[in-house]
Amino acid sequence: MNAPVLDVVVPLLYIVAFALFIYGLMGLTGPKTAVRGNKIAAVGMVIAVVATLLRVEHNWVLIAVGLVVGAALGVPSARQVKMTAMPQMVALFNGVGGGAVALIAWSEFRETSGFVDTAAYVVVATLFAAVIGSVSFWGSLIAFGKLQEILPGRPMGLGRAQQAVNALLLLAAIVCAVIAGLGGALWGGGELWIVLVLVLAAVLGVMVVLPIGGADMPVVISLLNALTGLSAAAAGLALDNTAMIVAGMIVGASGSILTNQMAVAMNRTIPAIVAGGFGGGAAAASDDGVERTVKSTSASDAAIQMAYASQVIVVPGYGMAVAQAQHAVKDMAKLLEAKGVEVKYAIHPVAGRMPGHMNVLLAEADVAYDALKEMDEINDEFARTDVTLVIGANDVTNPAARNDPSSPIHGMPILNVDESRTVIVLKRSMNSGFAGIDNPLFYGERTSMLFGDAKKSVMEVTEELKAL
Repeated sequence: MNAPVLDVVVPLLYIVAFALFIYGLMGLTGPKTAVRGNKIAAVGMVIAVVATLLRVEHNWVLIAVGLVVGAALGVPSARQVKMTAMPQMVALFNGVGGGAVALIAWSEFRETSGFVDTAAYVVVATLFAAVIGSVSFWGSLIAFGKLQEILPGRPMGLGRAQQAVNALLLLAAIVCAVIAGLGGALWGGGELWIVLVLVLAAVLGVMVVLPIGGADMPVVISLLNALTGLSAAAAGLALDNTAMIVAGMIVGASGSILTNQMAVAMNRTIPAIVAGGFGGGAAAASDDGVERTVKSTSASDAAIQMAYASQVIVVPGYGMAVAQAQHAVKDMAKLLEAKGVEVKYAIHPVAGRMPGHMNVLLAEADVAYDALKEMDEINDEFARTDVTLVIGANDVTNPAARNDPSSPIHGMPILNVDESRTVIVLKRSMNSGFAGIDNPLFYGERTSMLFGDAKKSVMEVTEELKAL
């Protein structure tokens, strides 16, 4: 295809691709249209890739090899990953995007012989992409390690010196970027400066995420995703690639909005989260010296209570994901509904380990979308609910967030589970959640604990319901 034709065809293909990106993103606003939205956006990306390849004048063999290797690694990983491991998979895939952008920036530096005769905006965009891409890649690897429990989930840092060290690392990376942009060869070392930029940004990414605890991981994943998008947009500006600019800005903007929404849902600020969060590790049930007792219940008692209830609310958490109990929960709810019990699901914005984690799990089990209720929509329902079944949720049901000013999570909006007439909590043990703090809900007068694997416990309750 000759150049004049390409000058017309490629922009038209990009316009079609961008329209599909935006239309697909609109579909992600609701569970009913999310799958279709993903497919539409994927078609848009295919069109954008084809349009970009039409302009390629480099080694097609290397491009083909890269595509094959990427597909061979990505497709099986995505298809085989368990839902419990989806958050760390998202973190890893996001990090790979940031790493790719950092390598593109390095390649651009080499391609221009150290930015010789290069426009200033290209230099600035390239160096911005190098710093942010490297931060995103290495920060995402740390997030992956924490979620995969390769690294401890608790905050790990330098205490009060942490922010000073991070500031120095950022300043050093900026200084090296300025030297590289002005012409590193004039200062000695040439390519050494861009390498220093990448290394310092890598250390910064590690040092920023290490002090953040497990309770803040969903927000961190969203923030790193936004950073990757912004770095991709900057790389697109440097490469004069419209697709990268638009797609990167869409990811950056949407990721930033989601990060802010999740921070608001936790009543925390993004700077406070980046400055070092709380959480991680399994604390003892009570560490203040006060003796507390819990009431245990059985599957048969739980079944009786729910069978004769007018309304049951199910509150899913990460424990449900670990046990893969969503299908068992669906079967139990079906039996309850057959007995005339209304069943609803209360979804906290940060339940699980990534945005929408519980929605995805329950959708996988074909739970009706209308039954999934967001926190603001369901909270007034608890006071007139006969039984609330908490399945592996912890911090998002902790009344200390509402009642105890000394609690680390005080002020965080929670599901008002403790207002229900009866609360049944399914947990393996009395270990704390991501925030690493005790939950007074477990000791409440209206609360009973059903200990054991969530899936097994729900299945036992289901069998008891069948016998009633």
